Formats: sequence, C-alpha cells, structure tokens
Amino acid sequence: MTLHGLHVPLITPFEASGEVALGALEALARRLLADGAAGLVALGTTGEPGALTDAEKRAVIEVAARVCRERRAPLVVGANTAGELRELGGHPEVVAALTVVPPFVRPGQEGVLAHFAHLAGLSPAPLIVYDIPYRTGQYLPVAALRRLAAIPGVAGVKSARGGIDEDTVGLLADPPPGFAILGGDDPYISPMLALGAHGGILASALVDTAGFARLVGAWRSGEVREARALGHRLALLSLRLFAEPNPTVIKAVLHARGDIPTPAVRLPLLAASPDTVAAALEAWETVWGPKAEAFTL
Repeated sequence: MTLHGLHVPLITPFEASGEVALGALEALARRLLADGAAGLVALGTTGEPGALTDAEKRAVIEVAARVCRERRAPLVVGANTAGELRELGGHPEVVAALTVVPPFVRPGQEGVLAHFAHLAGLSPAPLIVYDIPYRTGQYLPVAALRRLAAIPGVAGVKSARGGIDEDTVGLLADPPPGFAILGGDDPYISPMLALGAHGGILASALVDTAGFARLVGAWRSGEVREARALGHRLALLSLRLFAEPNPTVIKAVLHARGDIPTPAVRLPLLAASPDTVAAALEAWETVWGPKAEAFTL
C-alpha cells in the first residue's frame, strides 16, 4: 500500500436530467491517473456524498474501483460509520478509508481517540484520519495526532487545518514511522511538501493534475527552485478554485473545458458565479501560459 504522492478526490458529475453521469466520472478518473495522480479518492467532501443516495454512492465506488483495478492504482473511499466501513470489504482496490474527526459534537481528544480505535478495529481497510478542525470544531494538538498514529489500523492523516500551525510543524519535524502525512489544504500544499509531507489529497488537481503531480515530484526530488515557482502559481489557482464552496467552482471549470456534461451541484450547494469561474479559468491558463518558463529557471 502506498499513501504517498498525489491523490485526487473525485467530483460526482451530474447529467442535465440530474442523474449521476457515470460515463463522465469514469472518463475523468482515467484522465486523472493518466495525467500523473498516484491514486483516487471517492466520496470525499468534493464528491458531495451527503447529497447522494446509497445506490448512487455504490455506483460511484464501483466506477472508481474498476478504473483503479485496471490501472493498478490505489483507491481511498470516504467512510465515516461502521456500516460504511464494512461495505468496503468487497473492494480489494480500496487501500484506505478517509474518516473525518467526529464533527459538531466536539467529543474531546479522548473521545476522538476512542472513536478511531473502535472504527479501526472493525474496518477492513486502514483509516486515514481527516483532520479538519475548522469544519469539525475539534482541534487536535500534535500529542493527540501522535496517539492517533499509534492506533493499529490508522495509516495516516489528511491534514486540513486551515494553514500550517505549530502542531503541523511539530508532526512533520518528527513524523511517526509508517504514518502518512498528506496535505489537504490546497493553497498550502507547497510549503507542506517542503516541510516533509508525503503527498496530498487535493481537489484542485482535478483541474491541473499534471501540475500538482509535478509539484509533488519536484519537492520530493529536491528540485527546490522549480517547486517553489510552480507552487506559487498553483496556490493562486487553488485560491480561485476555492473562492466559493467546494466543488462549485471546480465543477464549473471542468464543464467549461468539456470534461463533464453539466456544472450542476446539489443543494445545499449553489452554482458558482460567472465572475468567480472566469477568474479560476484565467488562473488555470496562467499556470502553463507564457510565463511558465519561470518554472525551469
């Protein structure tokens, strides 16, 4: 199992009829892997899982699993309950479940640790802790993160803490053995990689897979000058893509490029504004535009 490198969370594209566009999803999954993604993530936040029926979720997993099986690529699936985790047992392509720190209830550090120990004990796949305190309301200091890493069956963390704080630095300065630290805040992925993160789960890579794959590779191989210049441009792209709730802008950009049949999202999300989409498209074009020679200086 590898949890290093670039892992791209899939959107769930919709047809004009409102149904899940499974053909477009499959084509998108194939394109992401062909363009350099190390693996895929299904039913993460970017996939709008809360707006999907159980049947639609199963269909999304089936498509992603089939593509990953054919490409021999790892698949991570968002799963937060005992029932969701047990269903992953029928998919050998699933190398890990992305499981969020319990949101809203704020159970405290001991409650979070007990929760993950319980889920890891029954899950057929290792867990990646999705640490996103600005959404969950539960902050975990570095000592708690290290205790999570020591739980059997917990394989890594998606760190989306809204920036790089002292606990992020402390974890990366002395990473637990065998514990994957993946950046999950797209605009900050370049400095996370510079500090030693093993890779990232990055929705922005739906728009520029090759760019983010190149960024991860450049930092890992020590090509600092190229990595820094590319990181600056990709950070701007990420800021534009997240200017409105994810994945509204990303879907609009993918639709404008012809990758998906509609830019539709489901409530409670609303479509991104035209100005925001135009700014994101401009940022994407800039990454590999006339000034791209700066990456190889």
